[in-house]
Amino acid sequence: MRRHPRSVALVLAAGVAAVALGVTVSARGRGETATLPQASWLGLVGGARGATPSGQRMIVVLRTPSVAQRLAKVRYATEAQERAWSTQAVAAQKEALLSLAAHGLQIRPDYSFTRVLDGFSAALDLRAVPLLENDPEVLGVYPVRAAFPASDSETELSSKAFASGSGHRPEAELPGVDGRGVTIALLDTGVDFNQPYLRGRLLPGFDVVDGGDDAAARTDPSDKTAIERHGTEMAGILAGSDGPGGLHGVAPEATILPIRVAGWQPASSGRQLVFSRSDQLIAGLERAVDPNGDGDCHDAVRVALIGVAEPYAAFTDAPEAQAVAGALNLDTMVVTPAGNDGVAGPRFGSVAGPAAATGALAVGATDTRTDLPRARVVLRRGLDVIFDQDVPVLGTTGSSRSLTLALAPADARGVASAFDTKGFNRVAGRAIVAAATAPEAQAEAAAHAGAAALVLYGDALPAGSLRVSDSGSLPVVVVPAAPALELLAAQRAGLDVGVAIGPAHDEANADRGYVADFSSRGLAFDGSVKPNLAAPGVAIATSEPGTAPDGSPVYGTVNGTSAAAATVAGGAALLAQLRPDLDGPALQSLLVGYAQPGGASPMEAGAGTFRLGASAVGEVSAQPASLGFGIWEGPRWHATRTVVVRNVSSRRLQLSISVVSSAESEALGFKVTPDHLELGIGKAARVQVRVVAPTAPGPETVTGVLRIAPAASEALRVPWALSFSRPLTNLLGSVSLSKRSFKQSDTQPAVLTIQAGNIAREQGVVQVEPVARLDVLLYTAGGRYIGLLARLRDLLPGTYSFGLTGRGPTSAPLPPGGYELRLAAWPTLPNDAQPSRAKVRFRVG
Repeated sequence: MRRHPRSVALVLAAGVAAVALGVTVSARGRGETATLPQASWLGLVGGARGATPSGQRMIVVLRTPSVAQRLAKVRYATEAQERAWSTQAVAAQKEALLSLAAHGLQIRPDYSFTRVLDGFSAALDLRAVPLLENDPEVLGVYPVRAAFPASDSETELSSKAFASGSGHRPEAELPGVDGRGVTIALLDTGVDFNQPYLRGRLLPGFDVVDGGDDAAARTDPSDKTAIERHGTEMAGILAGSDGPGGLHGVAPEATILPIRVAGWQPASSGRQLVFSRSDQLIAGLERAVDPNGDGDCHDAVRVALIGVAEPYAAFTDAPEAQAVAGALNLDTMVVTPAGNDGVAGPRFGSVAGPAAATGALAVGATDTRTDLPRARVVLRRGLDVIFDQDVPVLGTTGSSRSLTLALAPADARGVASAFDTKGFNRVAGRAIVAAATAPEAQAEAAAHAGAAALVLYGDALPAGSLRVSDSGSLPVVVVPAAPALELLAAQRAGLDVGVAIGPAHDEANADRGYVADFSSRGLAFDGSVKPNLAAPGVAIATSEPGTAPDGSPVYGTVNGTSAAAATVAGGAALLAQLRPDLDGPALQSLLVGYAQPGGASPMEAGAGTFRLGASAVGEVSAQPASLGFGIWEGPRWHATRTVVVRNVSSRRLQLSISVVSSAESEALGFKVTPDHLELGIGKAARVQVRVVAPTAPGPETVTGVLRIAPAASEALRVPWALSFSRPLTNLLGSVSLSKRSFKQSDTQPAVLTIQAGNIAREQGVVQVEPVARLDVLLYTAGGRYIGLLARLRDLLPGTYSFGLTGRGPTSAPLPPGGYELRLAAWPTLPNDAQPSRAKVRFRVG
């Protein structure tokens, strides 16, 4: 708890950088995330991800404590102390840079961090990483990763459409509480400051991407019609007010501090792409905890929303994760999207970074819409009816009348061609039938060509999921593949075929309240439960940047876990206003621990679905907010975890503590010490939870909750997980060297190629096996150790290439002779696992 008067003394990725002296390294998509399966909504959530360059950037984390780490030890500090700590962290960075300069390496940091962690990011020279890794003052060197907006615009809607009930309003309210006096940092793309929906809610903010104090949304330098959207959308969910049809954000009187950590930046293709980097995220958190930048963090914001996600990067020791923990130590609660990559597992899931961070409140998405648009579709071949069913209408609106249409001509792939060889339009007024490979692009092209309807086939897509302007009347529906292909085959055979589409009507949403298919689910790479909870994240109504052709404000709806995270972050602001004495960890615990339990597994929804009312009256908090017991290692295995339980009520509490398991097996045995507590107001106590498992139960992952129940009050729930699925035995695939004998050369190195990590697919579900650390060690042919040649941390599965120049770890040329590279790749779990190993011999001539 650090809030006080100022006078009181209290307190997928791009290529990996070059990483070794005499060694260059690159990776085709750090972890080849492009080969991992995308969300089941075919890119309708989060959009397509382009390849992004790392520019050989790495993050160097130092052992000198940051402001947050020092504060965690002493609990309270003066403003002068915090500024002094920040100065000391800067000095430690300068020492590291001077050490590199002594070896002839001039490194210019991109960003420097002192508040949430001590370190810097920079494009590192080939020789820098082993020097840094061998420096006792360096904790580690980590790759810079790309992060992408974790939702996508679904539909732009007019004021009239909102007034008629289109769009799903954010669901979080506390009567009489509006967020007044609470500041939320929004780490996202730039924001449209001219949006009336956000008027009076925005501070000037900061631009991390391009530098400066202007966090306004930017346009694509090569396309002035393309503007950054995501920040404006998230800001509207957080604190929009006076919108059409009574629309408003969750905390309409809260203040937003926009921090532009994502925006138009050059992609690997050379084109502009909206994305962020992990070092930019950390720089954004630095400003969130110290808005005036003076090194004193007493002015830290109460809540920070990170609107972007690093796909599949569920590392809990990454610099981003350390920075989130640092922000929480400085009393800023960080809310993150879980990611939009759907089902994965059974051991590790598809959770994104930095959602996997222990200190992050990671949010999955549910679909809470009551009704969905559907329409009757009939596919006809002559007088035969091939298909006759109600199907989803992918836009939020459909045709208001029945349509009987001929088919547009299509080639063998089922793709319609708009014009014939003489330039006549063959599509206008007809129905296009095509595979659902890129629904939004196909809908836009069909509308421009004058088609009367678009019938997609293939993967199921949910109703109302497609971004289509409400000014258009093009109905877009989805049907099963078999009858659609039969219809196209009949068309190619010259038979009379046709499509009939009935008027759109609303039907009850059968998936109401369920976790959305696209929502990422756990576990994190340390085995802990992620996401922490789930909240509405489908068709959430909000503001859009820019203006309509008539000059009026633009509104729309979004899908994605970032929309769900924005709902929770707004709710956190309401809770912070209602209960100003709660610190960041207590806010996080109340939001997670009093979520509504339901049928979803903790791996899908954590503790349950967002329930702000119950959180508002919660009497007990716990840290951490979720637990992971790791991996079962045999009959004698056991694990113990510690939870700090705190009384945050206004009365003395009698607590009973017990473990509830999802496994119907007697194989698991739990012991809680103590299992009963009496806590005075504001007091805390440590509780140990020990689990033994002489045999493995049936499920590969067992989940449950630690139940902390005050007498005559609702229990707090801490979700936990225990995995019985062992990691794949070999994290080193093929290892090859382009030439086994070569002369020392800095311009023509021999190339060492390593396949690190694994992606396993079982029954259509992906299992990601990451690498916690990959070492490349240099030995003589006789077995004498020379030194560390390269080290990479936190690797997703992929192919990594190193250039051997014939120099050793100290940059000196290697004497002619035989040498051996020994490779070691460690899994993230279990902690005492042995690494996968490989050897490669070569000669320097």
